[in-house]
Amino acid sequence: MVKNIKTALSLMAAVLPALFFSQDRMQMTAGEVAALAVENHQQLKVSARNIDIAKQNTDIVRLQKLPNITASTSQFYLGNAIALDKDFSSSVNVPMPHYGSSYAVQANQLIFKGGLVNKSIEMAGLREQLSELDLEKNTQDVKFLVISNYLDMYKTVNQQEVFQNNKKLAQERLKNVQKFYQQGMVTRNEVIRGELAIKNLDQGILTLFNNRKILNYNLNTALGLPADTEIVPVEKLENKEAGIGMDYYISLAHESNPLMKSARTNIEVADKNIEIIKTDKMPTVAGFGGYTLQKPITTRNPVLDMYSGGWQTGVSLSYNIDNLYKTKERVKLGEIQKDQAGEVLTLTAQNIDMAVNAAYVKYQESIQQADILDDARKLAEENYRITEAKYLNQLAVQAEMIDAQNQKLQSELDYSNAEINMLYQYYNLLKSTGTL
Repeated sequence: MVKNIKTALSLMAAVLPALFFSQDRMQMTAGEVAALAVENHQQLKVSARNIDIAKQNTDIVRLQKLPNITASTSQFYLGNAIALDKDFSSSVNVPMPHYGSSYAVQANQLIFKGGLVNKSIEMAGLREQLSELDLEKNTQDVKFLVISNYLDMYKTVNQQEVFQNNKKLAQERLKNVQKFYQQGMVTRNEVIRGELAIKNLDQGILTLFNNRKILNYNLNTALGLPADTEIVPVEKLENKEAGIGMDYYISLAHESNPLMKSARTNIEVADKNIEIIKTDKMPTVAGFGGYTLQKPITTRNPVLDMYSGGWQTGVSLSYNIDNLYKTKERVKLGEIQKDQAGEVLTLTAQNIDMAVNAAYVKYQESIQQADILDDARKLAEENYRITEAKYLNQLAVQAEMIDAQNQKLQSELDYSNAEINMLYQYYNLLKSTGTL
């Protein structure tokens, strides 16, 4: 019974990938994954709405150029009036028409306020730029996130291949051990060791299969693909632009990183804010006009139950005298905020320089690390072949053979991971420059 269960588990480990990945297959490079994420990722759709909001706010600010027009009406009950002597000794009741109504249309148009409206529109335009830069930054983050998941899945695919190849070798070795056992050349525990080695490999294959399943689902969600789509990584593993120096990447980051662009734009925002504050020093000139219609006419006696209409137009001039001393302090605050924006730009540049430097060094390290691990892999394979030959000639025991296989397996896994790590560090370097 136990043997049957073990056999079933082994078969399950072998057929699980075929069962799960029986759906549509899509071969994709990292660039294709990133492009699809930009098109479909929900986070970017949310960020894009912020741009729409900023643009709508700009349209609203532009409406300040249009006149303000109001229309009003009132319907009221008018009581009788009382006429009193100067010494309040006697009074006369004056009958009034009791129903009254009024209608009015008024319009106001700002003519001059030191360019306040135009400067407000320009400020709204800068807010639009900031929202677009936020989307650009979020796009970089989303691209790197999906590429990281893509590379993690690529890693599991390579690791599965390594485990499957080593399992085939272990199965061949087990057949030889079983022959030796049948010939009485080895004991039963040698066979058990071989079977246990295969079970350990099956366990690793099962874990990798489930990890790939999780990563595949997450990528499908991020890319807007059907949940049962199998993504097959096909990114080339060779070095990418390994010879370009760090100065190039730092210069590229200063030009392209959205954080640097945002920091520069915030300085422009601070400048524009100071200009807007200074408009308070200017008088307000506005044009106005209107028409009113009202009854009854109460400006004569007896009162007439008739409408009286009239229109007016003109120019108004106003100035808040307290702005002579209040505006100076507000301008000072704006200048402090501008100085702070300049310091933020310097800090942002320093942080980006450090990020680019670290990413560049790690990328170069990943290339060197892959070369080292490739040599280690070749040595482990040579050691495995030598030990296998000794074992087949009864010059080595099963424990030595398993140890050689474990070294071979680990070195192959390390090299496979190192290849993927080169890609990861390269894309991390691009993200640090804002050009992913």
